[in-house]
Amino acid sequence: MLQIIRKSLHNNFEAMGINERNVSLIYPNNKRKYYKLADDKVLAKEILHDKGIPCSETYAVIERISKIQEGWNIVKKYDKLAIKPANGSGGGGIKILKKNGDGNWVSSGRIIEEEEIFLHMASIIMGQYSLGSDDRVLIEKCIESHSFFHEIYPAGVPDFRVILLHQKPLISMLRVPTDKSDGKANLHQGGLGIGIDMEKGTLTNAYDGKSYFKVHPDNGNQIFGKKIPYWNDIIKISEATAASFPLNYLGVDIVIDQDMGPLIMEVNVRPGLGIQLANKTGMKKVLKKS
Repeated sequence: MLQIIRKSLHNNFEAMGINERNVSLIYPNNKRKYYKLADDKVLAKEILHDKGIPCSETYAVIERISKIQEGWNIVKKYDKLAIKPANGSGGGGIKILKKNGDGNWVSSGRIIEEEEIFLHMASIIMGQYSLGSDDRVLIEKCIESHSFFHEIYPAGVPDFRVILLHQKPLISMLRVPTDKSDGKANLHQGGLGIGIDMEKGTLTNAYDGKSYFKVHPDNGNQIFGKKIPYWNDIIKISEATAASFPLNYLGVDIVIDQDMGPLIMEVNVRPGLGIQLANKTGMKKVLKKS
């Protein structure tokens, strides 16, 4: 990624590297004592719920291994669940569970037994997905992706990222799964980063880390020029989210649920730099225009 960004400097992208992003954007605008409000998904959702900002319903939070069975008894009545580490990053540790017609839990296309689910939650609590620190299990309502995304790629949960400075949206992209990303939209796991024309609310080019596409590379479905549903609402709730956190520079990740519309998925203090390549525009150029 860094080599690609360095190369882009010679293409008038005016790209920003990690160190410069940290020094010029993150450190001056975000006090470290507030990082945890975004990094911890449970704390972040408490703020979102308190401010009335739409996000997926929280079913349970499990803090100790001894409470896994108790927490599971609360949530197993639902047909669909999302299990997440509160302090995970990059999509690590997220497990989507759905019941099949026989009432068995299915994850990533295979039946999964309760024992394996419990072991996964125990691994989360022991810090497997949070750099060795003790963590908490967040269990929440499973998102059903809007039909707009099915027109691009039928699996997984695509999400928008909007980066804001002083509550002003600067740049955004859509992250979409691919065949090799196993339903995950994260770029480092093989997902696509798709640029967005923020004034028009339309998709531009898709980037897979090597090449640009106007269609999804796995199925040929159109990407370039597609009108984004709820675009004005997406911008409004990203601004409302930024106003609700004591952080002046942040990334807001948003999904569109088929029934509930746009929902905040998480807040990021250190949004990645791949968004520059998805938009063929560097952060330096974006900041000059803001």
